[in-house]
Amino acid sequence: MSDPLINRRRLLGLGLGAGGALVLSACGGGGGGPKAGATAPATAAPTSYTGPDVSLSFWNGFTGGDGPVMKKLIDRFIGEHPNIKVAMNVYKWEDYYKKVPAAVSAGQGPDLGIMHVDSVATNAARGVVLPLDDLAKSLSLTEADFSPPVWQAGVFKESRYAIPLDVHPLGMFYNKTVMKKADLDPEKPPQTAEEYMSALAALKKAGIEGHWATPFAFTGTFQFQSLMYQFGGQMFTDDAMAVKFAEEPGVQALTWLVDLVKQGYSPKNVAQDADFIALQNGRAAFNWNGIWCINTLNEIDELEWGVAPLPQIGAKRAAWAGSHQFVVFKQRTDDPNKLAAAKVFINWISQQSLEWAKGGQVPARKVIRDGAEFKALKEQAAIGSQIDDLFFAPSVPGIQDPGPILDAAVNQAILLRKAPKEALAEAAAKADKILEQNRKKYGA
Repeated sequence: MSDPLINRRRLLGLGLGAGGALVLSACGGGGGGPKAGATAPATAAPTSYTGPDVSLSFWNGFTGGDGPVMKKLIDRFIGEHPNIKVAMNVYKWEDYYKKVPAAVSAGQGPDLGIMHVDSVATNAARGVVLPLDDLAKSLSLTEADFSPPVWQAGVFKESRYAIPLDVHPLGMFYNKTVMKKADLDPEKPPQTAEEYMSALAALKKAGIEGHWATPFAFTGTFQFQSLMYQFGGQMFTDDAMAVKFAEEPGVQALTWLVDLVKQGYSPKNVAQDADFIALQNGRAAFNWNGIWCINTLNEIDELEWGVAPLPQIGAKRAAWAGSHQFVVFKQRTDDPNKLAAAKVFINWISQQSLEWAKGGQVPARKVIRDGAEFKALKEQAAIGSQIDDLFFAPSVPGIQDPGPILDAAVNQAILLRKAPKEALAEAAAKADKILEQNRKKYGA
């Protein structure tokens, strides 16, 4: 993921995807291979590769600080597996999701890659990615090795198409120096609704707008989604036939954000990324943002900051999160050696996800998250403690497509141009039509 101040994590998606749904129009199409279920799974993968020399093409969108981390891991892998060469091609995520289906359709696709969890079902339905049940079985991977939401998110039509690498949730970043100005304890960030509103009131009294409510997807829509789940709502019906974000929990969530502006806890008309910049330059105390901000803040000399789980504003804890997951791409001609080598690579990288965590991620594998070395990564561990409170969208093709509709509703409400209930109701009507169109498009 690249610097959030450059492209604001558009790789994670702009809104509706409760697990980082990607706001991308349907791409790829005819000739891209058989539909999901029509391709026989690749042969089971050993934990080591003893076949002839192979070269693997590995595509992803790690254009930021995480790119060099992955490159170092690949170099280590090649050093330990001299018969497997891995060439990493990196694209902006918005370009990646256009290039991959087209390349697969033309018979020139990469061997393996990374996908955000909300795009897996779409690409499985298009026949772009291969089932990986055999890999999970041969490595004895189960839900217990990860976390239930992350593990289940990679399943489409009862087949597994993705192996989790990480999760990247929202957390609450806080400026300790600003908290001190309002006589708040910088070592005890607020974690309840009462504590949070009390802190904002103390900051306001000190002339500080403590939480800048951003009207943009990064991270206003993500904050909205987190609050909606905290208030007991959800993005979709369980069968993904309709959206639910316009119901009372959604209205409560968006109203809470709008009231930050109306009550003077936030300035009006916050610009893109201005909330994160305000945290850095001492104009805001709190910023609900993604784990990817850790390394950015670490690079700022003399900035006193910390990070904690999102405060519990509603009846339960919840936080938006995305997840990078490994996939293997469909080829016109299967190469058993490449398939076996690709799966060895996926397993090896997954086992090294402590190193990946240092790039600003939470390891998907439970044994690594529970280990002392990960817990020693203070900031990552703080955000990672929310692992059981994360939520992901249903594994349905095109589930990301209504995203811009919700983004617009959040934007209009926080800019005080529409009432939250009105904005969400209008968005829901449009989003339901998109879901209906997708059912026809994908034959659901």
